[in-house]
Amino acid sequence: MRRFRLPLRSGLALAAASLVGAALTAPGNAQAQDAFVPGAAGVGDSYFPGDGNGGYDVQNYDLAVRYDPLPGHLAGVATISARATQNLARFNLDLVGLNVRKVTVDGAAARFARTGQELEITPAAGLTKGRTFTVVVTYAGIPDPTLSGTEARGFHRTLTGAVFTGQPHVATTWFPVNDHPTDRATYTVEVDVPAGLTAVSNGVLAEQRSAAGRTVWTWRADDPMASYLVVLAVGDLELTAYTKDGIRYWDAVDRILGPNFARDALAQQSTVIATLAEMFGPYPYDIGGAIVHAAAAEFALETQTRPVYAPKFFAPGGSGVGVVVHELAHQWFGDNVRLADWRNIWVNEGFASYAQWLYTERTGGQSAAKRFAETWEAYADDLEFWSVRIGDPGAENLFNGAVYVRGAMTLHQLRQVVGDSTFFRILRSWATKRAGDAVTISEFVAHAEKVSGRDLGRFFDTWLFTGSRPTLPGPGGPAPS
Repeated sequence: MRRFRLPLRSGLALAAASLVGAALTAPGNAQAQDAFVPGAAGVGDSYFPGDGNGGYDVQNYDLAVRYDPLPGHLAGVATISARATQNLARFNLDLVGLNVRKVTVDGAAARFARTGQELEITPAAGLTKGRTFTVVVTYAGIPDPTLSGTEARGFHRTLTGAVFTGQPHVATTWFPVNDHPTDRATYTVEVDVPAGLTAVSNGVLAEQRSAAGRTVWTWRADDPMASYLVVLAVGDLELTAYTKDGIRYWDAVDRILGPNFARDALAQQSTVIATLAEMFGPYPYDIGGAIVHAAAAEFALETQTRPVYAPKFFAPGGSGVGVVVHELAHQWFGDNVRLADWRNIWVNEGFASYAQWLYTERTGGQSAAKRFAETWEAYADDLEFWSVRIGDPGAENLFNGAVYVRGAMTLHQLRQVVGDSTFFRILRSWATKRAGDAVTISEFVAHAEKVSGRDLGRFFDTWLFTGSRPTLPGPGGPAPS
């Protein structure tokens, strides 16, 4: 800023100048408002450009919700603390369905409008860059699930309650949110339910209180997380709390599934964490646990510190430990180190899938080499499987089996190329140095090249971005061990 020396003027002249200056900088003045612009209505994700919003960064969500299973009504007050990253004239939150009743910004009433999943909020005055502000949204309604293909995501009813979980954009079904992994935040979730029901979310159980036929459960997650990793389960859940190896666990299992359902698998969580920590570095959190629901949803998800599992994973005849390994491996790869764009899904799913192979190998089961050889032969003639370019699979193939299976195969082949010692240094240093970061595949490639001292561009192009079956080195192909 250039400085000018002004000539001396009378007090009256100075007062008049002061009044003019005040008028030019008043919040309602058109010239002053030129500096304030709307935040973007999406972060520009490759597959879901409307997800998330620009112009601010959320630090904390304080969610107070009341849920009644019959008729499935949800009423909530979301208190959101955020920091403006530009001069904001208005900004958006993501919310699907539900009726917004009131919005305030720093205690003052704000105008709002709805367009699709966008809740557009205009505060009484512009928000300057760097300013921390508080948004309070009061809302209510019966949640609607989102769809991923033909499968419902987000809101899932059970006989006694509901489960709110899924990916990639499901938080929007039950609270207003900046819904993209690039903006992670801490959470407090206070849930008011009919007496006799249990409500479970992420983090620690901070408080439980009952009165007038209702129970309020308060969960606090002090480790920042992406919005799709937030979970809420309500129902007739058996909640078991315990501590092992310095980690506090809360396991919740729907009682309709029967006594001791999934308990043998869940009892292995501390062993799984210890084994994975030997390979990937210290467990990122001091909280653990699981939710086994009785909804129709048939997936498992790495919801942070408290993964969610469908009953089918613990069916008779199987141990269920494999899926526990997968979701706990995500606590390193997917939760603590998270993707920056949904097209980079391999940095989540490929790593968690290969962790299953490694865990089996480390605990005296089938070697990863033999698993690779069997998988290689099993998909030998499956052109559809090999056609998926897992480094950029497209939104329609985000959760295609190839992303998981070929994803694991890619890491096993990397292990063969660089050797065991270097391979595990790559994984461990990736998990520790990039802790808390949103990352891309290209950043992992650069990291692997730096640690190994090798040019791996052609290798990753072949395994991640080629829509055909790669050629393995050596005349005999993979050799099981």
